[in-house]
Parts: sequence; C-alpha cells; structure tokens
Amino acid sequence: MQQQSFMQSGQQQGVMPQPPQVITVKDQLYITDMLSWNLLACKKAHFFAQQCQDPEVKQALEQAGQMHQRHYTMLLGHLQNQQNMATVQ
Repeated sequence: MQQQSFMQSGQQQGVMPQPPQVITVKDQLYITDMLSWNLLACKKAHFFAQQCQDPEVKQALEQAGQMHQRHYTMLLGHLQNQQNMATVQ
C-alpha cells in the first residue's frame, strides 16, 4: 500500500546507468552479502536441476542458476573496480 502511494506520487528514483565512483563501507558490506546470496542461489539451482527429472523444470532451474551467476560476476566486478580505484588513490 505504501509502495503504491510512493509510486503514484511520481517520486521514483531512476535507474543508475553505472555504479557510483565511490562505494561506502556500508555499500561494500551489502554488496558482499549480495555476492553470498547470489552464489548460494546459483549453487542451489544447479543442485536441484541435477536432481530434476522433468526437462522443462531442469532447464528453468539451470537458467535461474545462470542468472544468479551473471549477477555474482557483475557484483564481483564492481567490488574489484572499487579496490583498484582505492589502490590508485
């Protein structure tokens, strides 16, 4: 309910085309958590796909696992870029 009123008021934030140049410690800890969540989701999807007998369900699980793997890779890249920028400064 609260989300609907927020969206209707026209105060939506736009999607950032790229991450900010500076990532705070809090942001870095959250990204680290997201890395863990995506890695776990990727592993679980792969595990359950291996256990599945239905080809359609197996394919859907593999696609979900691949999506989480892409997200993991993207997040890891953001953290590595941040580390590289910190060593340059």
